[in-house]
Amino acid sequence: MTVTAEQGRTVLLADDDRAIRTVLSQALARIGCRVRATGSSTALWRMVEEGEGNIVVTDVHMPDGDALDLLPAIRKRRPELPVIVMSAQNTVLTAIRAAEVGAYEYLPKPFDLKELLQVVEKGLGDRVQREAAEQTGPADQNLPIIGRSAAMQDVYRVMARLMHTDLSVMITGESGTGKELVARALHNFGKRARGPFVAINMAAIPRELIESELFGHEKGAFTGATERMAGRFEQAQGGTLFLDEIGDMPPEAQTRLLRVLQEGEYTSVGGRVARRADVRIVAATHQDLRNLIAEGRFREDLYYRINVVPIRLPALRDRVDDIPDLARHFLARAEKEGLPAKTFDAEALEALKAYRWPGNVRELENVVRRIAVLCPDEVVSALVLETELNNRDAPHANDDPSETGRSLGAAVELHLRRYFQLHGEGLPPDGLYDRVIREVEMPLIALTMAATRGNQLRAADLLGINRNTLRKKIRELDIPVTRGKKLM
Repeated sequence: MTVTAEQGRTVLLADDDRAIRTVLSQALARIGCRVRATGSSTALWRMVEEGEGNIVVTDVHMPDGDALDLLPAIRKRRPELPVIVMSAQNTVLTAIRAAEVGAYEYLPKPFDLKELLQVVEKGLGDRVQREAAEQTGPADQNLPIIGRSAAMQDVYRVMARLMHTDLSVMITGESGTGKELVARALHNFGKRARGPFVAINMAAIPRELIESELFGHEKGAFTGATERMAGRFEQAQGGTLFLDEIGDMPPEAQTRLLRVLQEGEYTSVGGRVARRADVRIVAATHQDLRNLIAEGRFREDLYYRINVVPIRLPALRDRVDDIPDLARHFLARAEKEGLPAKTFDAEALEALKAYRWPGNVRELENVVRRIAVLCPDEVVSALVLETELNNRDAPHANDDPSETGRSLGAAVELHLRRYFQLHGEGLPPDGLYDRVIREVEMPLIALTMAATRGNQLRAADLLGINRNTLRKKIRELDIPVTRGKKLM
């Protein structure tokens, strides 16, 4: 039964697809709306100018223009008019741009009809006024995040609403899902984009150095502090501080961080003058912080301070439809870095989608990059791909993890015994963990570089680390890079 349209419930509907206009017109009529439909953005603007309609539902891409280009004029002319935009170009930039130009809501195509009707009802009831904002940049710039799946659309919509706020954000998800990418996008497209983006991984900092890393230290604050050092809060002033793996933050550092978030000030280690903390906090973890709270390993009050807006990133197995786009993106990136151009055939893309990807997007990137380096064919077949994936899953015949672990453990133990003997009855200086790791890393990276004849891209893949990380390690450890001489 059709509900009679009530006064104040006129919908201006713009879409160049006649079938979509028909379906939506009928659905909107059933909830008591009067519909003025058009397939032209010019006609839509004329209706807006003439004062028609109480809400707009429009596709982004129209034959005679882009609805997002029209939106600022609509906001200026009739700031009380809610505008719902729909788009088949459902990337994060579309969601961000829609929010930037004042869209009331963004819905990806194909849309859920029930959800659209609920949004229309809410828009008609709210009549929310939204200020127009300047666009952050051209739509053809490189996408910060790849994915058009429904799971990623939910992420994009939350991100779009956060761009012009300073609310603290907690990003959760399995390792390799792209938490830092989301944090960088929130910064780069937000109100603090002109400020610095500073990242710190809590799991990678020795426990005794975390407070110094976060808040800095003064000269003479402790043994070895020969000069003043700015901490990450100071470095991120006016920008965003990304606290990765915050679940690994020790309790004493949690207490200091909570105090900074409460008071907006901090003091460096050994300092006496309080400094203002003008930073936006974005945190991330792959752990369940509620479990850590129950175990007494994470402060509940800090959790509520940083978990103002949660963003949960889906695992790659929960966004399978994004895998082909991601794979093509990584091949294109490899080509930009000087590797031969390659494509996946249709069967190879299906094989990628069928794999479980326990390492998520990071694992997919590693596989694609390795294929880009090693596969001689321009078109990568399913056979090549399946061989690569099977080799990743299968244990190496000569690898005996227990034997390798015992050998390495014995060597490290012998090294440490000698190290302690050098200091007699006393203990060696602090920082022993970092020094031992450094001494293990150096031969590991040097041997890998020799085995790949100096090919840093191949060495990074073998080590399972990012190429930029490898370069940084080579530079920090002063490892000579030789080419053409292969390890025998």
